[in-house]
Amino acid sequence: MGSHRRLAPSSGFNRGAGTAICVLSAAAAALGAVPASAAPHADARAEVDRLYQQAEEATQAYDKADERAGALRREVNESQDRIARQQQRINTMREALGSLAGAQYRSGGLDPTVALLFSDDPQDYLDRASLLDRVDARQAAQLRRLRTAMRELAQERTEAAGNLAELEKSRKAVASHKAVVEHKLAKARRLLNAMPVADRVAFEHASRGDDRADLPDLSGAVVPDARAAAAIAAARSALGKPYVWGASGPSGFDCSGLMQWSYAHAGIHLPRTSQEQRYAGHQVPLSQVQPGDLVVYRSDASHVGMYVGNGQVIHAPYPGAPVRYDPVGMMPVSSVTRP
Repeated sequence: MGSHRRLAPSSGFNRGAGTAICVLSAAAAALGAVPASAAPHADARAEVDRLYQQAEEATQAYDKADERAGALRREVNESQDRIARQQQRINTMREALGSLAGAQYRSGGLDPTVALLFSDDPQDYLDRASLLDRVDARQAAQLRRLRTAMRELAQERTEAAGNLAELEKSRKAVASHKAVVEHKLAKARRLLNAMPVADRVAFEHASRGDDRADLPDLSGAVVPDARAAAAIAAARSALGKPYVWGASGPSGFDCSGLMQWSYAHAGIHLPRTSQEQRYAGHQVPLSQVQPGDLVVYRSDASHVGMYVGNGQVIHAPYPGAPVRYDPVGMMPVSSVTRP
């Protein structure tokens, strides 16, 4: 979902729409060939690109928060299961201790000397007294185990409460990032709808890549190993699937979701976001890029694609543009990672 329609030089991806207006206005004044209405339309296109870039940055933040929330939900569920099992264990121990205490009370309620005098069988009394001594020792051991179990239960509940609180914060972060993405995308769509029909059709035609009738020639690309081959094959199978922010397949993808999904087919688990994927392997210079490498774009690492050879990457660009091939230099490259 990157800003890569070459409306401005690739090295200026951080400049705002105002710079683009100045450049276009200067060109119009110098050449006298740009209609007066062209600058506002160019400004709108640049603004749409800028909004798409900001939406992608927010999408990566959403992906990270959503992944964290998912992990916390699993931790909370596991903690609740452990708490329930520990509580059942404690209940069983209490019942056993209650039975022992009752038996001890019934057998040891009288003074031992008096009980011996009234006993029909003194030997039976002595046998039972010896048993009670052993019961006392067993009871003491069970009490120690019960106290230990109760401490463990209290600690588990404290940790679960902390995870629940963190989960609630993560849920709020997910909702916040989602609102930012949706706001940026809605604003971009409004700008597109306000364009003249011919400009909007041309813009969306270019965004879909319909003007590229021929697929890039990748026959000479040498894939370094079987894992890279499997990841590339998976990415190619996703060509034409729609960009869906926050999605990681199989019917739609955002940029990092496509990389994670593709490499999962190679038996490699990549982290969820492009910022994390940047460090999911060892980095190599762009001059040494090989098919299967992750090409990370922009200084904030908010976009990522997979190099497939012959100067091409496969990536999920932005809303309205399906998974497709693009030149590796479509945007400023910040790093190359070999998983």
